[in-house]
This record gives sequence, structure tokens and C-alpha cells, in this order.
Amino acid sequence: MQNKGLIKLFAILFGLVSLYQLSFTFLANKVEDDATTYAKSKVTENDARQKATFERKYLDSVANKNIIDIGVAAYSYNDVKDKEMNLGLDLKGGINAILQVSVKEVLKSLANDSKNEPFNNALSAADERQKNSNANYLDLFFEEFEKIAGTTKLSDPSIFGTKALSEKISFDEVNATVKETLQEEINSSIGTAFEVLRSRIDKFGVTQPNIQRIGNSGRIQIELPGAKDIERVTKLITSKAELQFWEVHTNAEVQNFFFAANAKVAELLKDDSALEKEKDSVKKDDIDDLLGETADSTKVQKNLFTYLFPNVAQSQQQPSSLVARARVLDTATVNNLLAKKEVRSLLPTELKYAKFLWDYKSTDGNDGSELIGLYAIKGNRNDKPTIEGDVILDAGQVFDQLNKPEVSMTMNSSGTKQWAKMTADNVGNFVAVVLDDYVYTAPSVNQAITGGRTSISGGTMTVAEAEDISTVLKAGKLPAAARIIQAEVVGPSLGQESIDASINSFGLAIILVLLWMLLYYGKAGLYADIALAVNILFIFGILSSFNAVLTLPGIAGIILTIGMSVDANVIIFERIKEGLFKQKGLKQSVEEGFSVKGALSAIIDANITTLLTGIILYIFGTGPIKGFALTLMIGIATSLFTAVFITRILIDRSVNKGTNLTFNTSISKGWFQNINVEFLKKRKIAYIISGAIIISGIVSIFSIGLKQGVDFKGGRSYVVRFDQDMNATKVASDLKDAFGTAPEVKTYGSDNQLKITTVYKIDEEGQEVDDQVQSALFTGLKEYLGTTSYNDFKPGFEKEGAGVMSYMKVEPTIADDIKTSALYAVFGSLLVVFLYILLRFRKVSFSIGAVIAVFHDVLIVLGVFSITYNIMPFDMEIGQSFIAAILTVVGYSLNDTVVIFDRIREFAGLHPNWKYSDVVNKALSSTLGRTINTSLTTLLVMLAIFTFGGDSIKGFMFALIIGVAVGTYSSLFVATPIMYDTSKKEEKK
Repeated sequence: MQNKGLIKLFAILFGLVSLYQLSFTFLANKVEDDATTYAKSKVTENDARQKATFERKYLDSVANKNIIDIGVAAYSYNDVKDKEMNLGLDLKGGINAILQVSVKEVLKSLANDSKNEPFNNALSAADERQKNSNANYLDLFFEEFEKIAGTTKLSDPSIFGTKALSEKISFDEVNATVKETLQEEINSSIGTAFEVLRSRIDKFGVTQPNIQRIGNSGRIQIELPGAKDIERVTKLITSKAELQFWEVHTNAEVQNFFFAANAKVAELLKDDSALEKEKDSVKKDDIDDLLGETADSTKVQKNLFTYLFPNVAQSQQQPSSLVARARVLDTATVNNLLAKKEVRSLLPTELKYAKFLWDYKSTDGNDGSELIGLYAIKGNRNDKPTIEGDVILDAGQVFDQLNKPEVSMTMNSSGTKQWAKMTADNVGNFVAVVLDDYVYTAPSVNQAITGGRTSISGGTMTVAEAEDISTVLKAGKLPAAARIIQAEVVGPSLGQESIDASINSFGLAIILVLLWMLLYYGKAGLYADIALAVNILFIFGILSSFNAVLTLPGIAGIILTIGMSVDANVIIFERIKEGLFKQKGLKQSVEEGFSVKGALSAIIDANITTLLTGIILYIFGTGPIKGFALTLMIGIATSLFTAVFITRILIDRSVNKGTNLTFNTSISKGWFQNINVEFLKKRKIAYIISGAIIISGIVSIFSIGLKQGVDFKGGRSYVVRFDQDMNATKVASDLKDAFGTAPEVKTYGSDNQLKITTVYKIDEEGQEVDDQVQSALFTGLKEYLGTTSYNDFKPGFEKEGAGVMSYMKVEPTIADDIKTSALYAVFGSLLVVFLYILLRFRKVSFSIGAVIAVFHDVLIVLGVFSITYNIMPFDMEIGQSFIAAILTVVGYSLNDTVVIFDRIREFAGLHPNWKYSDVVNKALSSTLGRTINTSLTTLLVMLAIFTFGGDSIKGFMFALIIGVAVGTYSSLFVATPIMYDTSKKEEKK
């Protein structure tokens, strides 16, 4: 081999760089372990929030201190943290969210909240179409407006021909030109939203945050690995930061209305048909369903006070700005009832424009339920606050005279005058500080405030909350609301368990591969093991250098790559053994084994087909699929280098020294030699077997179906851990009352852990809806949770007892997008591979055989999942991870098939006078050792991951195990026979 010295130098330098890059991860972990030890010493009780606070303090204290000095450079904790390997949510915990900036709100804002009927009707129609469409919202709006507008133009003064847009849109401008201007304004708003969110996240203190725009979709993806306070993060990234100051009605002023409304609601709830005609957000068939209750004839008549608890004014007491309380679970019902026209008509003149807003924070009730306060804001005809938040110059967290945290705000000169007047006009009354339609404080005014300073305070406000409010106010408000349309939350406890399970399965898989290579190939197997160890070092070194995110599917990709990388050495060793069997010398056999005419051609072709699959996966995939594809591509590149060059250097060194180099052991000697199987004679039997299995699977798919994951159908999924073994069927029945319909409940791993999936309220928008669904889940599970409070139940922080370990939400709109991307990935990879094989083998029959075999493998895997998902004790959902598994099966099957096709092409050139059937049979027989050896090694690796890996990866690995087994069979009995049959048809033509 030429240039050995250069290859050695490159390998040594690359190895040193990899070790250097990985050292930062070890150093960062050591500092964080010290922080954990420090936090435990400071917190006597098992308080996860307190521990997190002390950990953060410790890390902040050492952030800029040098923790290592290598002479030429010194590194602080912040330095090593920036360079460490990034762990994904499934390994570290945290939150991954996709936010959709509301294009509808941007359009309404640009139109100055126009009341134009065609405009608003077009917006409503676009909303409906968006639910089942991947199209741009502006395009949908434009199409709907064109249908109903008649002679009205978008440039009409009542729509976008406003004074604010006069320089960009003239009064007679055609709709198409207006649309272009609107698109520019929307892009600008999304860009502003991106910068505002990035500013907020940068101040949050999470290490290695990732925020990026997703094309021109108006979506922004945010990843915060290691974030523990999930509720705090959610509020931070979804807050529009719309600050307002309002005057407030007292409880005494509102209570008579509540009593009248209570009687009216009782009257309305008697009439079933009247309720069905209402277009409430809660769409049920009867009264009880509307209110989230199960019908029971023994219950008393429901009224407003069933759900709302008024704060009745007593004659001896001072008036209060708090007018009522309600359970968090009932807030949607209260909103619906108070918004009814029959109820609003009861408002007296002085309350005509009253707005009912909830407190920003709930409290625990005596019965353990969450209670939240209600305020009555003094609205007006224009729905404009007395003062808006644009007058705020600065905001910061401070402590008041009682040492309680609050947010101090400084106003500009205009705001100072407005605030002085507002407080002077309301001495003895109440004013409310409202942020994003939630009341943060509503104090009584004792005197006029003239200094231009004010504060947001609350008896239960924490330092973190005060800091976050300051952050969103200083970062600026979002140009439009941003709602979470897809979210994945993994608690740190589950993340640590995933790390432990991954390390165990990874270690076992490596040991199995190393032992098998030693057992089968002897000393040559030892050299392959050394190359494999170098390969692993290179993979992790590259991932660390690129700041790539390592996820569970990514680890699976690495382990699968390791199993498949053995294939390159197996192909080389089998070719060397063929040379030795033909009495060629060791040196000549090694030369031929590593040559293009030997093993190299098959290795390159096989790896390129898998690489092409990985590229397609990376282009069209999202989230975990992208991570899997990245590690797969890196692994293929490093595997080729280590198998072809590192192994060659070690073998050449041994050959040149004249040492006894063996390519088998006493156990494996003679295996798969002199084999001559008539594969083609068995092809009709194989066709019948495959056909029967595929037909059974298709029948099952159409009759039973497939279990679609949340990321494909939309919904919410919770993994909940309990202190006792649980009966999934009973829990599903119990949750029917909370959710209206029974959710899907399945044991997840151990018997004390359940995965609960529901579509309850998935079509409704807003953070408050997420809170209501989670509160309903807590209420439905309360009898199983013992003393666990709602705050401890919610995801986030380490959990010693019961609670939500992970959570996923996908709205139907983005679920459609995910499915579309998955289909593009599957068919795109098949098309690319078809063309590559056609290019390499110059015959359509080879491409047809390979692609039909891939379809065969995919259909069998789908059929097995359809038949068995109801009986298997682990999750078998069809989602993004399953698509990654399917595409891996595609890559593996093609890898196997291409190696065989390469040998057929070689034999056809060496033996032109042979019958083509003999060429095919001989080629299949000669590669049988390699086929079984590689498949067995890969299956051993995957069985180790399947057995000892985390619960979340079992379905993924099961698909791979079935796929590899079927792929091995199909390369021998489907791909090659079909190639042979289509070749005969080509010859007849």
C-alpha cells in the first residue's frame, strides 16, 4: 500500500484531535458533578428546585475560573462547556419546541384590526384550511379573499390601505402587488420574533441552547437541553410581552352581576338543545359533556357557581380587586359561560365593557386542586388600555421592603405623565398590571405616583419569575403571538436513565462484536477490533468537533454503524481467505483482498447506497431523524477509512514481519467453504412465502391498521411514573371522565410506568389549554398519586416519586407536515438508489431487483407492526423514529444486495461462457459466508440494544431487527431472483 506514512500520520493526528475534543466533555462533567455534590450539601430536604438553584449558583461562581491550563491555553468552565459534546433531550432532559408565529395576527395588526367583513371571513376560512394543509397561510388567505371579496381590494382603506402602510401600499394597488408587500412585512415580523426569542433565551442561562428558523414557514425551533423548570421555559418563549395598565372593578361592584348570571346559567343548562346550538369551544353532545362531567341523575342542578367561586364582599371588609376564584381545570368552562350573549346582556351599564382576566399564577386549594383568581378589568369601546407597555424604558428584578422579589420598571417621559394621571385618578381604587392577558398584580392606589417608576409584585412571586418578566420586557414584545405547535419535554430523571441504559447497551454491543471477530477470524479479527476501536474514537471526536447533538436514535445509528462497519472487514477477510484457499501466497491474497478488483469495489458500492439513504434522511428528516442520519453518515465515512486503511496497515505490518497471521480459528475453520446452493431453483418457493407474508400484512394494515404516533396524528402524550404497579385498562377508564373520551393507555417499560396519549383539546390553541389538559390528567390520576402535589406532578426537575417523566405535543397541522416529509424521505431515497444502481451496473434489471426487494422488506416490517402492536409489551408507534428505522432497513438491504450484485457482475466477467443461472448461483454461494457473518454480527448488536437499551428505543430497534433479518433473506431470495427473471425478459426483447 502506498503512502502508508501519510495515512499513519493522519490517523495519529486525527486520533489526538478526537481525544482533545472529547476531553472537554469529561472536564465539564467533572465540574457539574462537583456542583451536584455542593447542592446536596446545602439542601437538607429532597427539594429538586432548591438543588437546581444551588447547582446554578455553583456553576455561575466557577463560570469564568480556569479549570485546566495546558500551557499554551487555559480553559474556564464556560470554555469547556461550549466545546463539550451536546446531548439531546432524550439523554439530558429539557425541552424541544417548534413555535408558530401567528401570521393571522400579523395581518390583523397590519390592517389595524380591520372590521371589514370579507377580510375577516377570509381569515376564518384560511384558519380552517390551514388545519389540513401544508400551504403558506398568506397564500390560503389570498385565495379565500379572492373568492369572496368581489370588487373590494386588499388596498382598500378599511383593510391594508391604512395611513401606516401608505408609503408601501397605494389605494389603487392590485391584490397581487399587495400580497408581495404583505409577505415582506410577515418575513420582517418573523425575523423580529426570532431575534426577540434569541435575546430572551440568551438571558435564561441554559447552556448550549439552539434556536433556528425553519425555512420560510414562519416557524422557529428552540432546543434547550438540560432545562429543568419546564413551565418557566414555556412561559418565557411563548410570552408576547404585551404589557398593559388597566383600571379594575371591585368584587362589590361585580357580585350582583355574578348572582344574576348564576341564575341565568342554571336556566340555560336546563335546555339541552340550546346548548347544542351554541358554537362553544367545547363541542359535546350534551350538557354534561360540555362541562367536562359525566351524566349522573343524582347530581344537583349545575349553575355558574358550580365552577366559579365569587369573592363576596362583606360589609365590614375592604373591597378587593379579586372578584372570584375557580379551579384551573374549569377555567375554559367559566370563560365559555361568561361569554354567552345571554349572560353578557345582564351586565349593568357601568360594567358593559368589563373584561374578565385570570391571575397569572394558581394556588393549591384545600382539597389539593389548583385554584386561580379572576379579575374584572374596566374595558372600553375600543378595548385599549389606559397605558401600554411601550412606555417602559427598563425593567429589572429587585427586592421590596419585605425582601420579597418584584419587577421594578422605569418609564419614559410620556409614560411618567400618563402613570401620574392614572394613579391620581384612582386613589382609593385599584389598577391592574396585565402581561399577555394575565393579571400579575392589582393593588390599591394610595397616592399619585409621579416619579415614573412602578413595579410588578405579588405575594407568591419567585426570583426566577421576576427575572423572566424583566427579561421579556427588556427583550421587547413579539410582533405576533407565538404558540407551541410541537413540543417534546423530557424530565432529567428519565434522561439520566436513558444515559445509563444507552451506556450499558453500547458497552455490551461493542463487547459482542469484538468477541465475535476474535472467535471467527483469530488474529485478523484482533486487527479488525483495533480498527473498530479507532472508528468509535473518530465518530465521537467528529461529533464533538461539529457540536452535533447526540440523541438516543443517534446512539442507535452509531451502534448500527459499528455493526455494519464490521461488514467491510468481513468482505476483505473473505476475499483474502478465497485467495489462500486457491493456494495464493499471503501477501498476494492480502493485495487482492484490499484491491478494487477484490473487496474494495463491493465495499464502496454498498456504503455509497447506505450513504445516499442517510443524506436523504438528513435532508427531509427533523429532530431525532436528523441526529440518526448524521451519526450514520459520519459512521460510514470513518468505517471506510478504518476498515480499508487502519486494518491494512496492521495486516501489512504483520505480513512484513513474517508472523503467523490467521483469518480463522479452530472453531470457524472450514465454515462456508465449497458451498454450492441452487438458490434460483428455490425462488418460486421464496416468492410464495414472501407473497403470503406480505398479503397477511396488507390485510392486517387495512383491517387492524397501524398505531400512529403523536407526531403523525397529532395529540399529547405523557409518560407518567407511579409508586405502584398500574392497570392500564382501569386508568384509561378513569381518565375518560377527565378527557371526555378514553385516552390510549399502555404500560411503558416497567409496570409502574404508563404512556398516556390523548387528543383532548388538541384543536384548541394557547398555553392555558396545555395547562388545562395537564390539570385534567392530574385530576384523573389523583387517586393513584398519593401525596404528590400538582407542582411535583408536572414535568421538570428530578423526581423521586410519581409524576410526568416526559411529555410530547404535536398539533394536527405540523403532524401533516411530518408525515409529508417522511414520505418524501422514503420515496426520495428509493429513487436515488434506483438511479445509482442503474448507473453502476448498467442494467435496469439490477435496479428493479434491488428496489422491489426494498419494497418487500418495508411491507413486511409494516405488516409485522400491524399484526403485533396490540400484543407486544413495548411501544410500537409509527412515527419519525420508525421512518428512520425503515430507511435504515432500506440502506442495510441495499448494502447487502449490492455486495451480491457486485460479485455477480464480477463472475459474469470472469466466466462469460457460463450459463447466467450458474453465474448467479455461484456468486450467491461465494458471498454466503459474508452475508450470514455480517447479518449475525449486526443482529447481535441490535439485540443487545433492544434488550438493555431504554424503553423509548425498543420499538425502533424491533423494526431494525425485523428489517435486517428480512433484508438478509430478501437479498438472497428476492432481489437476486427478480434481477435474474427481469434479465431474461430483457434478453428476449
